[in-house]
Amino acid sequence: MSATTKDTEVSDAARDAASARSTSTGSPSRRRRPRPRWWLYVVLTLGLIAMVMPFVWMLLGSFKTTAEIRQYPTNFWPIEPTLDNYTQLFGRLDFATFFTNSIIVAVFVTLGNIVFSSMVGYALAKLEFRGKKLLFVLVLGTLMVPGVVTFVPLFVLTANLGLVNSYPGMILPFLITPLGVFLMRQFMLSLPDDIIEAARIDGAGEWRTFLSVIMPLCGPAVATLTILTFLGSWNNFLWPLVVATSEDKYTLPVALALYSVGQNAAQYGLMMAGAVVVVVPVLLIFVVLQRYFVQGIALTGIK
Repeated sequence: MSATTKDTEVSDAARDAASARSTSTGSPSRRRRPRPRWWLYVVLTLGLIAMVMPFVWMLLGSFKTTAEIRQYPTNFWPIEPTLDNYTQLFGRLDFATFFTNSIIVAVFVTLGNIVFSSMVGYALAKLEFRGKKLLFVLVLGTLMVPGVVTFVPLFVLTANLGLVNSYPGMILPFLITPLGVFLMRQFMLSLPDDIIEAARIDGAGEWRTFLSVIMPLCGPAVATLTILTFLGSWNNFLWPLVVATSEDKYTLPVALALYSVGQNAAQYGLMMAGAVVVVVPVLLIFVVLQRYFVQGIALTGIK
């Protein structure tokens, strides 16, 4: 018998012995297999139910009468489903005007934040100038100031400029926000400086570099800023309530809050129908941009 044959028999015997030992004692991969985390799925399921249930209750309540909503014990499903709340919402109230006002304000506020927050964020992230760090500290400081602190001075300034009961009065104070500046600045810090240097070598100015090089790479951050800004402006209630003094300038949240209160009691069915209409545009925007929203949150370091 040759030496090669003997080596082959020895290696086969060693492999058979190792296989038998592994079968009798269990392989390391089998011994270390993690146990199923059923409790984690239970907790996540309970959290999902707790988060979704108010929206389900709101949707079902929009098909109930106010008397059915107020009765005790209440019923989860509508006993006699009705569309009277939606008929009243779209028929008796000037819904088209209120909805248009909300769209105009939310869209212009969102576009303004995308443009101006991106410009300031680019300057703080990629440009060098005196006072840059101090300016960024001031931006962070404004994030800690509650909105109610600046509410009265902001209204006085708006009134002195003659912007009460106008679209500019509802839009201009929110065209740029500290959160938007911080969000865009943090994302742009992650972009390599080499692409900016390459653009400058090719002869591009700062505006060309910003518009043609930087902004196309900021899709996730822009999507995140779009969702956050549109959501905040669309649901804003207190500022339009104070600034808008006539019905033709009411936004949808203001109109629903004012007209859903009857002579004797609040019309909860009408309020829930209006809430469904208010939530739908926000949900559509989030569904369309959710992938970019998650990327933007992850890449900008917001936890």
